[in-house]
Amino acid sequence: MTPQLLWLLKSVGCGLAGGIIALLVVGIWLLNKKPDLSLWHTARLDEEFTRRSKVFSFEAYLKLEERLFAQLEEKIYDKVGKADEIWINRYFRESASHPGRWEQNWNRSFELAQEKPVAGVLLIHGLTDSPYSMRHLAEALHARGAYVLALRVPGHGTAPSALAGVKWQDMEAAVELAARHVAEKAPGVPFQLAGYSNGGALAVRYAINSLNGREQPRAASMVLISPEMGVAKVAGYAKWQERIGRGLGLKKLRWHSLSVEYDPFKYSSFPVNGGILAHKLTKVNRTQMARLEKAGKLKDFPPTMAFQSAVDATVAAPDLVRDFFYHLPSGGHRLVVYDLNRIAGVEPLLTNDPKAQIGPIIASPRRKFTVSVLTNEAADREEVVELTWKPGEAESERKETGLSWPDGLYSLSHVALPFPGDDSVYGESEISSIQGMNIGGAALKGEKGAIKIPAAELLRLRWNPFYSYQEDRILEHLGLNAP
Repeated sequence: MTPQLLWLLKSVGCGLAGGIIALLVVGIWLLNKKPDLSLWHTARLDEEFTRRSKVFSFEAYLKLEERLFAQLEEKIYDKVGKADEIWINRYFRESASHPGRWEQNWNRSFELAQEKPVAGVLLIHGLTDSPYSMRHLAEALHARGAYVLALRVPGHGTAPSALAGVKWQDMEAAVELAARHVAEKAPGVPFQLAGYSNGGALAVRYAINSLNGREQPRAASMVLISPEMGVAKVAGYAKWQERIGRGLGLKKLRWHSLSVEYDPFKYSSFPVNGGILAHKLTKVNRTQMARLEKAGKLKDFPPTMAFQSAVDATVAAPDLVRDFFYHLPSGGHRLVVYDLNRIAGVEPLLTNDPKAQIGPIIASPRRKFTVSVLTNEAADREEVVELTWKPGEAESERKETGLSWPDGLYSLSHVALPFPGDDSVYGESEISSIQGMNIGGAALKGEKGAIKIPAAELLRLRWNPFYSYQEDRILEHLGLNAP
């Protein structure tokens, strides 16, 4: 190698290294320009359950949860300063979003008991979420004779700082503890599982562990709502952002977003750790599903019904099919997809029309599950029909639903599916300020960038106009449709 070529290579290398360092510095500077951290972003709540906790019963879990919420009061609510005493701050006791405005704090685990249950059902909420998201389904299941437990997953229901340190294995251990409790409270009857978003991934994880020989109650059937089965690959690199933040002492780098905590039952801020654990959980599920399929063990996987919006900013339907449904053999599995409102005329504005993704799923020779699509009856009709393709069939069965798209809606969203339109927090209607604030009906308008709540959050649909259909299908799938 000539001296001139060596000099050129060194120059290029130094230039590339300098460019990378400059980009890194700029990236760190931009990430660190987030709003200032608040008490609920930094407080350490050490009464949270972990897989290493010496807790061996759900009764003990609830006692620990009691101490956790007492610590939340002491470390956050009691210390909120004047600057944070605003009407939408959930951590200000007199605000419209303080969970104490409700007769029950739905951020906590809750049980709906039965003297003689016909089934035992464990409900698992999603990431940044709380048991409130499972409230309506819990009440419907209980009305049909089921004993129901809605678990507060570790890291949730308290402060966003709690989610910054939790591991997916802690969540897994809590689910197993809760499942044993459900089986004890409802002996001799079917044990059922239902999970929303990250709770869906945890439900799948539980079923996988059962097939891998772990001693725990076997689920007779399972329901997944907007299940977390695939997340963006960039989530896998989030650990480096957190490590850089730790190494440089820049605490803001541990957060993907920092926002006003205006929601009484869901964190608005999102720690980097949330993306990390979601990535790891979905990765281990994907790997295990492929391994179980190869070993021929998925024939005993519980019959699963999943509900998914065709337009979902969190989880895409093709990921759910590729990483989960395609692995399953025949066995009563069903995917329900909520299509766009085709009469809204939004197709030219879409970044991607989900029709191009749904078609190949229906036609795939790998499909051994039923697919149902809720879509417009006709291109010029707001009425909605259910089109169903059974395994191995190219022609669909058509069923009237009696439902229609409401005016102004072009699709559902990831967060909308668990809530009916009359939900007091996330529904479409305004409610009394005595109860608390209504988020689903909020429609603030003005100049962009003027308020601290991102406009995209205010525009996101929070309720499901087809919730009654969804609830009926769930009850039917779990064998609880008879009143």
